[in-house]
This record gives sequence, C-alpha cells and structure tokens, in this order.
Amino acid sequence: MKKVKVKDLANRYKMSPKAVMKELDAEGIEVKNINSTIPADMLELVEVHMRDLANSKAKAIEAKKEVAAKEKALKNIDSSSLTLLRIKPPIIVKSLAEEMEKQPNEIISALISIGVFASINQTVPEDKAAEICLRFGYELEVDRRHKEEHDIHRDFVGMDDDDDDEQSLIDRAPVVTFLGHVDHGKTSLQDRVRQTSVVDGEAGKITQHIGASTVTFKDKMITFIDTPGHAAFTKMRARGANVTDIAILVVAADDGFMPQTIEAMNHARAADVPIIVAINKMDLSAADPDKIILQMQQNELMSEDWGGDVGTVRVSAETGEGIDDLLDRILLETELLELKGNPNRRAKGVVIEANLEQGLGATANILVQNGTLRIGDVVLCGEYYGKVRAMFNFNENKIEEAGPSTPAKLVGLSGTPEAGATFMVCKNEREARDIANARAIDNRNQQLATTATESIDDLFSKINDAQATNLKLIIKSDVRGSGEAIADSLNKLPSDKIKIDVVMSGVGAITDNDVMLAAASDALIVGFHVRVNPGVNAIAKRSNVEIRLYSIIYELIEEIKDALTGLLAPVKREKDLGTAKILQIFAMRKGPKICGCMVDKGSIKVGAKARVIRNKELIFNGEINSLRRFTDDVKEVKAGLECGIRLDNFMDFVEGDIISVYDIEFEKDTL
Repeated sequence: MKKVKVKDLANRYKMSPKAVMKELDAEGIEVKNINSTIPADMLELVEVHMRDLANSKAKAIEAKKEVAAKEKALKNIDSSSLTLLRIKPPIIVKSLAEEMEKQPNEIISALISIGVFASINQTVPEDKAAEICLRFGYELEVDRRHKEEHDIHRDFVGMDDDDDDEQSLIDRAPVVTFLGHVDHGKTSLQDRVRQTSVVDGEAGKITQHIGASTVTFKDKMITFIDTPGHAAFTKMRARGANVTDIAILVVAADDGFMPQTIEAMNHARAADVPIIVAINKMDLSAADPDKIILQMQQNELMSEDWGGDVGTVRVSAETGEGIDDLLDRILLETELLELKGNPNRRAKGVVIEANLEQGLGATANILVQNGTLRIGDVVLCGEYYGKVRAMFNFNENKIEEAGPSTPAKLVGLSGTPEAGATFMVCKNEREARDIANARAIDNRNQQLATTATESIDDLFSKINDAQATNLKLIIKSDVRGSGEAIADSLNKLPSDKIKIDVVMSGVGAITDNDVMLAAASDALIVGFHVRVNPGVNAIAKRSNVEIRLYSIIYELIEEIKDALTGLLAPVKREKDLGTAKILQIFAMRKGPKICGCMVDKGSIKVGAKARVIRNKELIFNGEINSLRRFTDDVKEVKAGLECGIRLDNFMDFVEGDIISVYDIEFEKDTL
C-alpha cells in the first residue's frame, strides 16, 4: 500500500499542512511533522474524515457566496421602486402568481433557480416567497393581522364566558367519563348504574362509539360519557377525557392494570380531572383488590385505603355491589369541584359523535357545556351550521331544550361535523353561514396546499415515496368517530414498505358515488356498521371495485393487514447448497471445458445458481449446466465425491477456484 504523508493530504484537500496536523491531532492520530506517514490501519478513516471536512468547507463557501449575491442584489434594488404586495398566509404558488400578474410557470421557474421545487398548488416558505417577489419588483408583506382577527372571530363568536356574573350561575351536573382497558366492564358498569343494556347491542360486546346518558341519584343529576376501550379509539378516549369533570378508571379485579389502563389514566391526568378508581368484577373468585391498589401506587395513584387522596371503590357490574358507593363518591367529588353553569346564555358545547340517519339526515350527539340550547336556535359547528329542528335525550325522547351538562341528539345541521368539534349558538343564520363557508374554504385550501420541496434530496425522497406500494381506501362508517379511529389505526401499522392512503372517509351507507370514486382512484371500499344501498353491488362488480363490510374493528384491521401483505412483493432469499473446489481442468474435443472438482460440503445440483470465487473475489455468477460422475451424467453430487462441472457461458477456470452453489427462495413478505 502506498504511504501517505501529511503533506500529501494537505495538497490533496487544498489545506495547509498545519491545519491537517491539527485535524489529525483532534482525531487522536499523532504526527510530528509534514513528512510523518499516516498509519496504514487509520488511513481509510482519515481519508473519510478529510473528505467530509473538505465538503463541509465547500458548502460553507457556497453558502457565503449565495448570501453575498443576495445582499448585492438587494442593494441594487431601489426600495422606493418596489410595489408593496400584501398576501395572507399560507402563500400558494398560484395565488402568488395572480397577485404579481405573472404566469404560474414563471414563478415555478424562479423558485427552482433558488432551490425550491413547488407545483402550482403547493405552499412556499415565506422567506423564499419574499425573495421571488424582490426579483419581480415587489416587496412582500405577510398579512398576519387580518388572518388572526378573522380566525378569532370565527372560532370564538358566541363563546365568551366573561358575561357570566355570579348571580347567573347555578350548580350544574358533573360530566363523568368511564375510562379503562377493553373488557374490564366500563359499559356493563354504566349499564348497572342506569339499568340499561347497551353492551348487548354492540358487535362483539365491545363499545365502538362514544355515548352519553344521565342518571339521577339522591335528587342530583349525573351525566355519563362512555368511551371505547379498544386501542383503535385512543383519540376518542382522549376526547372523552377532555370534556369531562370526573374520570372513573375502571380496572378488573382479576386482571389489573393493562397498557390501555395506563393510557386512559394519562388522558385523565392530561385533562387535569379528579380520578376515581372503580375496581370491578369483585364477584369473581380471582378478584384481588389489594393487587390493584399496589398497581395504583406503582403508577403514582395513591389510594385512600393506603393514606392517599384517590377514591377507590370496589364494585361489581354483575351483582350491583358498590354501585351506590360509587355514585356517592361522584357526588362528593362534585361538591369539592363546585361546578357552575349559566343556563341563561347562548349555548356552547362539544360534539361527542355525529352520523347520518335515515329520515333525519345529519345528526350530532352533543354535550351542552354552558348555556341552554333550544329548538329553533341557529348552531355553528365546524364548517357546518343549521337551525335546530329537533332534539332527543339519550332515551330517544324528544326534548325542547338542553341546559348545562346535558347530552342530546341534535337534528338540523348541514352536514356531519367531526367528533370533538365545538359548537355554538350564533345570533342569526347569516352569521353562522358566513363563518361556516369561510371555514370550509380554509379547509379546502389546506387540503390543496402541500408544502414545497426545498432540495434535490427531498425531491428524490418524494419520488421514491410516490413509487412505494400503497393501499387506497374509502372508509364509510355509521359515525364519524369510528371512521377516524379506523384510519388512525391503519396509519399506525408498523411498516415502511407500504402506505395506507385514505381517499375519503365518510358517514352513511355505501352509494354508487362511492363506487365511482373507488373506480377512479383504484381504491378498496371498507364499510363499518353500514349497509350497501340497493343496486350498488352490481355497479361495483361491473367497475371491478371490491366492497368489504365489518361490524368489529379487530376483524377489519386484521383483514386490511392481510390485504396489505398481499400487495408486497415476495422476499428473495439465498439458500446455500454447497461448495466444490476445482482440482483439474479437462479440455474437450467438442464443447466447452469441464472442471474436475471435489465437493467439499453440501451438494451440487444441475440448474442451481453458481459463483466462481478466485482469491476470495467473485469472478463469475451463473448456473450449473451439467454434472458428470465418471462417464455418466447425473443430477446431483454430494459432499466427499468427485465430479465434473460445466457452467453456462464460462470456461476460464483455474485450478484452485471455488464454486459456491446456491438457490433462490421466495418468501411472503411481512409488514
């Protein structure tokens, strides 16, 4: 190996010998002078380090040149000649072109020249947009003030609580959320409280929606929100904890704390609400409440039983044991919280769930947090609005009004809002319509406006992403929350080999429009707790669109995982079969040379892949054409035997060459 001296490195990387010696010293390599030789075992590492250092310096020089060029260009621009251009964020290529009265391709070309790759509907970073504006004689001013005022008006109209004086406030019912692991008995416990049987109506006896109900105990009203315990509904549980006053953490006495128990507990803590631990299933012989109290301590929940401040109640949804104690504890926590509400103001609250119902249209299960909602009120919720045409309580009985802490089903909105969206009563329909339309436009702009790519590396990365295998889905569910939970679960599948692309997520039955969208986008339609409209299956069959219907989320996720796995290309794996050493070369009168070999290990087979290795280097990769033992052609020769081997299209054998034989196996890939 050629010796490399310090001065050689200095010349090669255009650095002073002193600087090179300083770098080597910093890396722990001792050199005395410019003629010192770099240790052979360190040379490769030193070369890599010096190349990186040289590249970094080159980039820094280029960056300085670019900054200098920009500063020079700015100095040459007469600020008095600039036209002020005021644009509201986000800055989209199309709108930037329109404001400057330029063609979009001119703006795109100018952006490319400064290293920004953006299409007509993509957003541009504000500093880059300002630079482009200067090129065309404009000074950019981002109009944030107008946007902030506009957003505040749209988000907080009718929601100011400062109008509530002490005389207007009355005691309101607590909003209580049941949280905990799947199958620990949250809904069964709530059923026992309200003497209903909701859980039997749920597919697989697992709660898959958020529901709300009220009970009266000792002349006090309590509002309950039930949240699903399955992992797919993390967001829904978080939403439940954020609208509640008291959280009941349900833990099975025979099972103890589970991952979702801890997750639910953290949601309650994040919402800063009191926690009551209900140790359920005390009727079971395997019940061990002391274990639960120990686990509480391990998770920083100190039970009152052990001198802490967290209420712990032993209950049984099966027998009714401890139910009154649980309700008493809720009322005690309520007294400490001193919950108040003003029934004499315009209502505001939160959407628990939303869906489409035959004969009613868009409905929203809502919780009034303050004020009183009445028939005829104009309600604004997200990008939807409408006049309240009807309201129902949790028993589906019609009601005329709903006060603070009261759940109700609302009929009259122009569409199905997202679960967790806030609603408010507006002064009139015109105000609600204007704000809803403005929000709808903003939402559409955000969907259209994707951020520009700012480097060649990012561009290639996006191209590679586009080429990745993906499964397109159209999700139709009975309620908004379920569709959101399904999409969230599928997007969390641990795979970088395949992507989920939710083309559309909607509420209600599967229609011919869904099929047409699926056909156009090559998507699979997934229905959850919904039906297929008459005639739609026939259209789907003609359009080669697959429709899958589910009632249990476990089954849906598992089947989609199987579908994703089916899209993956099989994995190629090499299987070593054996090796042979060439002992002698035989020149044939007709045909190519044959090498006489000894099979060292494994076996050699006709048709198998073969590599020829010489001095530990690969010189040929092909197949075994034929094998011969003495004068006979054979299909296989095992270790310890001699044979003649003929390879396809290779004759330059040398004695001592190693022939490594292998086969290719295809295995089903996994996510």
